[in-house]
Amino acid sequence: MIHFIGGGQMAEAIIRAVLANKTARKEEITVADISEQRNTYLTKNYQVSANVEQSAALKQADIIVIGVRPQDDLASVGTLICEHSRKEAVVVSIVAGVTIEKLTNFIGEDRAIARVIPNTLTDTGLGYSGVSLNKYAREEQVDRFLSGFGKVMYVEERLIDIFTGFGVAGPNYVYYFIESFADAGVLAGLPRQQSWEIALENVQGAVEMLRQTGKHPRQLLDINNSAGGVGINALHELNNSDFAAGLQRSVLKAVKRTTELGQE
Repeated sequence: MIHFIGGGQMAEAIIRAVLANKTARKEEITVADISEQRNTYLTKNYQVSANVEQSAALKQADIIVIGVRPQDDLASVGTLICEHSRKEAVVVSIVAGVTIEKLTNFIGEDRAIARVIPNTLTDTGLGYSGVSLNKYAREEQVDRFLSGFGKVMYVEERLIDIFTGFGVAGPNYVYYFIESFADAGVLAGLPRQQSWEIALENVQGAVEMLRQTGKHPRQLLDINNSAGGVGINALHELNNSDFAAGLQRSVLKAVKRTTELGQE
């Protein structure tokens, strides 16, 4: 049994994905959100048992997902878990910025804890969620559940903020690039729809080319850019735009903000 404490947008995305991927059945999922409207919505749309009694659901749960906000009363959540859940249940926290150490203070020293930074591509089955385990948790306790909404990458907790700013925020950088690339096609004179389709196909094809060949991007750039040709002229102009350094600064800013949120 999987019990969600909190039924917000991220919890919903996880529920939707694990049901679609058949890594959990609706009968195995319970949810308790502070909002009655939210509980009704989740019950109606996913046929899971929402608005359940916390104590009863916790007693049955093998996996307990803490999906509340960082500013919510985590101490009370910890008390609920301590008083009503089984000791062998694993606690999975998707609460941004809350460390394993903080969670341990709330739920006890000898509990299995997995701190998870979910990816935002849950509906695609792609993207990595970052996971850090304490010494009581094992990969086999959570791997099937976590794999239900994407790929799993186990990392040291000291790298979680970097993972968040780079990996979880990663789709944002890609979306922005694709939008700008498609706009460039329109600026050059292509109809919007054609430019959009070409941009998407090029991005997907380039990724597949890198996977199939195992080559470094620079090697493929060298192949594509003949002396004095179209490609090398375009690359020269892109180099002058500070594109690479701007992207790198964006990642560093995202990592910095992630760290700040964890300290607030």
